[in-house]
Amino acid sequence: MQRGTFQLMKTVNRSLILNKIRLAAPISRAAIAKETGLTPPTVSTIVKELMEQGLVVESTLGSSSGGRKPKMLRIQTEGLYVIGVDAGPETVDCILTTLTGEVIGTVSSKLDVHTNREFLMQLSQAVDYLLESYSVKKEHILGIGIAMHGVVDAEAGIGQVAPILKLHHIPIKQEMERVFGVPVKVENDARAMALGESWFGKYDTRDTIVAVNIGSGIGAGIIIQGRLLRGAAGLAGEFGHMSIDLNGEICACGNRGCLQTFASGPAIAKRAGMISGEAVYQAALKGEETAINVLQETGRTLGIGLINLIHLLNPDRIILGGGVMQSAAYLLPMLREEIEARALTEEATRTEILISELRERATVLGAVALLLEEIFASV
Repeated sequence: MQRGTFQLMKTVNRSLILNKIRLAAPISRAAIAKETGLTPPTVSTIVKELMEQGLVVESTLGSSSGGRKPKMLRIQTEGLYVIGVDAGPETVDCILTTLTGEVIGTVSSKLDVHTNREFLMQLSQAVDYLLESYSVKKEHILGIGIAMHGVVDAEAGIGQVAPILKLHHIPIKQEMERVFGVPVKVENDARAMALGESWFGKYDTRDTIVAVNIGSGIGAGIIIQGRLLRGAAGLAGEFGHMSIDLNGEICACGNRGCLQTFASGPAIAKRAGMISGEAVYQAALKGEETAINVLQETGRTLGIGLINLIHLLNPDRIILGGGVMQSAAYLLPMLREEIEARALTEEATRTEILISELRERATVLGAVALLLEEIFASV
């Protein structure tokens, strides 16, 4: 057997064992061997390595029908942390979690920047404030995941275009790794939201999930059998820049008639003649006819966009999140009506359309999942 093949098998087995402990803890070595099909010596060797790395610890003693009680294993949840950051376009939200995704604390600050340098400085200040607020030292952080508004080169960790912030070519990974000395993963915010739903939502990881983030902008993340789809040039999921009116308004991206110019928070506010999408929602709650009509029209427009997604990807479910979805009571009936009227088949009309249970935390938890995915990666 070639060395590379042996190393690959060892990596696969490590991932298998680590994920089994993550999902089934507390669990014994014998149970891991039985449920994974690996030999007891293989399990013992890899568990020993994981314990030496500080990722796995022994906890309580299990039950026994005779003989010694087995030592139970779990993921280390003390002294090792992951930071997630939802960066823009209006706020920087940071979250501190354990390796199992348990939330330790959060901080948030308004984002007011005009240059790359200001943006990066505010990011690092937000993370510093999180660490100070919860008395955590940098050396206890395994990594930082950053969900970034706009087009992202995930491999290089660069914010290529942040249209609402009017920033370009932001070296996020390079600068944050320089400041904090830990691995940094960067991803588009909508794709991070999809990853958050996949990791922390109650969904079957074998399903195809599309998560749509509707707020100051509109983006989508696509998960196919547990894998995040990024596309050949990192553009997969730019749902908000689907053109639906050739002669429509100019979008922040420079094109005309993007879905974002009809259904984002600022677009809703503009059509209603109000200061924000939140104001439109509050007016609708008071029964103001103009606000209700604008939200219902927005629901129809979103329905047209979503039926295009359904026909293109045929997902098991679509999860809707972001600030605009607080108006779901006005949006969903019209949205579903459009899908039913336009779907090619009866099955397509039955595509699950859900509101995110993670709500405003979906994206920042997705940023955490960027690191967890790396730690617990399957090969």
